[in-house]
Amino acid sequence: MDRACAEARAAFDDGRWSGLPPAKRKAVLHRLADLIEREAVALTVLGVRDNGTEFNMALKAEAGSAAGTFRYYAEAADKLYGEIAPTDPSVLGLVHREPVGVVVAIVPWNFPLMIGAWKLAPALAAGNTVVLKPAETASLSLLRLAELAQEAGLPDGVLNVVTGPGRVTGEALALNHDVDVLVFTGSGATGRRLLEYSARSNLKRVYLELGGKSPNVVFADAPDLAKAAKVSAMGIFRNSGQVCVAGSRLLVERSIHDDFVALLAQEAEALHVGDPLDLSTQVGAVNSEGQLAGNLSFIDDARAAGSEIVTGGTRILEDTGGTYMAPTLVTGVAPDHRLFREEVFGPVLAVTPFDTDEEAIALANGTDYGLAAGVWTGSLARAHRMVAGIRAGVVHVNTYGGPDVTVPLGGVKQSGNGHDKSLHAFDKYVDLKTAWIQL
Repeated sequence: MDRACAEARAAFDDGRWSGLPPAKRKAVLHRLADLIEREAVALTVLGVRDNGTEFNMALKAEAGSAAGTFRYYAEAADKLYGEIAPTDPSVLGLVHREPVGVVVAIVPWNFPLMIGAWKLAPALAAGNTVVLKPAETASLSLLRLAELAQEAGLPDGVLNVVTGPGRVTGEALALNHDVDVLVFTGSGATGRRLLEYSARSNLKRVYLELGGKSPNVVFADAPDLAKAAKVSAMGIFRNSGQVCVAGSRLLVERSIHDDFVALLAQEAEALHVGDPLDLSTQVGAVNSEGQLAGNLSFIDDARAAGSEIVTGGTRILEDTGGTYMAPTLVTGVAPDHRLFREEVFGPVLAVTPFDTDEEAIALANGTDYGLAAGVWTGSLARAHRMVAGIRAGVVHVNTYGGPDVTVPLGGVKQSGNGHDKSLHAFDKYVDLKTAWIQL
């Protein structure tokens, strides 16, 4: 870890990348996007073998998304302007945007290539060098990405990929004094440790995306309840629920509760769960035996608390040797229950009824998280009230999922700080330097 950080520091300090004209950095990143597209299927298969995501989704969300992300930030590389301050005419106040230096990016196992690109592309476009640590269970696609970056013309030392268990390698990176910024997507417990390591070392800036327990609020006046059920099902069950923005809490207006739950159960039971490399599979595998055991413990707790398991709630396809879980729908989940408040990171949807707009907002905000949310309503006024009232970084209206790289993704409360995607992502990777010149 220390050697990787030293390589990144040397590469930054000698200007082999940061000193290039932005147009030249742009050309390298475009070539990298070309190579990702060329090897999209192979990269996707590497990722699927690691984490069990269904191939059809991964092809678009991993390689497809990564290529698009590198193109977006490549195009932005030569469009980051400085500023001239409106000062007294006797003074010239200039604001320069400069790369921060060495960036460490620690990314999770669920979408390593997509989330890796969210960190890498703006950091590299701004002129930084990077040490990237994938999750120990999902590193293959990012190791291959490093090879493709070298083929695209990225100078040696600018991108360094290091592997190993987080408790060893992550700690070493977070304590390293050569690192200027650390960006992380993962669990809250790890995020807290990274903040501690920053305080114990050189006070490196730390930006955290820590997941969520996202509410999906369905009102009786939703324009198409059948569509809402179909989209909401995929909003929680795709990638076996292993999505940070997954709509894992369904808040449904009481007058339509039973009918909507029936629609959702029908959608859940129709999903094809199976081998993620089978092109007919709609829901792939749970990442590990440990993750599956944790998912099932939530079901046991909910059943003990009197909630009803409408469908799913069990391990399936065990004879294959894989870790699969049936899409699960749980009703009667009280706001003080663990399943309502804690992130499962599995294919488990908790359902809670509400009666009024005010109650819906209170329930939506009734966790420590604030990453994403969804609202289904035919009322424009209600949609705006809900967007204003729900504390979340992203609020979907009459859809769930799909925001592209043009808009930011970030959380509030214990979902973290800072933003991935959009031009706002550059805020993490540039420093502002003032030049105050007496004329």
